Amino acid sequence: MQLPDPNQPPKRRFLGSIRSSFLTGLIVIAPIGITVWLIWSLTGWIDSWVLPFIPDAYNPAMLINRWTGIEINIRGIGVVTFLLFTIMVGWMAKGLIGRSMIRWAESLVLSIPLIRTLYSGLKQIAETILQQGQQNFDKACLVEYPRKGIWAIAFISTTAKGEIAARAPEDMVSVFLPTTPNPTSGFLLFIPKKDVIVLDMSVEDSAKLIISAGLVYPNSQDPTRPTEQLPDAAE
Repeated sequence: MQLPDPNQPPKRRFLGSIRSSFLTGLIVIAPIGITVWLIWSLTGWIDSWVLPFIPDAYNPAMLINRWTGIEINIRGIGVVTFLLFTIMVGWMAKGLIGRSMIRWAESLVLSIPLIRTLYSGLKQIAETILQQGQQNFDKACLVEYPRKGIWAIAFISTTAKGEIAARAPEDMVSVFLPTTPNPTSGFLLFIPKKDVIVLDMSVEDSAKLIISAGLVYPNSQDPTRPTEQLPDAAE
């Protein structure tokens, strides 16, 4: 019986080194490449929506083509135009004339039955997410979902209010339970406050853990520390 050679052949060691170097380079390049690609794609998507509204006389790419005869695609013009337009609208909305125009436009929109429902819902969502000084999803937590004994990461939104708080048999909190790998979709759950375990990890670290399906695990500050109790008002 012939025993296998304990020494690995040089060719296999060379191939293993090449494979290891390739994987290491992929780990370095992939996040940078995907980030650049996402920014490039998002910029192009915004440009495709905004550029048709810019007159040719004020489009820098058109002006360069007219003066030099060189066709050039300046990516990001739409993004800059959108930012400037948004700032101008916000500045006008702070004035008396701007507020009057906005109230008149809203009254016109709210007079249309179907458009009224859509506009009111979108406006409420935008005000909730973008309102200055509002702290959304201040804490990450563990909740038992979809049944007892199975735990999922969720984000604390606020304490239950209105009819939900009045009809609930005990103190409730509303939490957003995101899905993997897309944390922008998920479920709104109302859970008894005593059943919510607040985590030390930040919302950003929790989002990384969710997006990576558990592969990227953030370091807790002190996992041996007693569990933090949920405050009376998680707002």
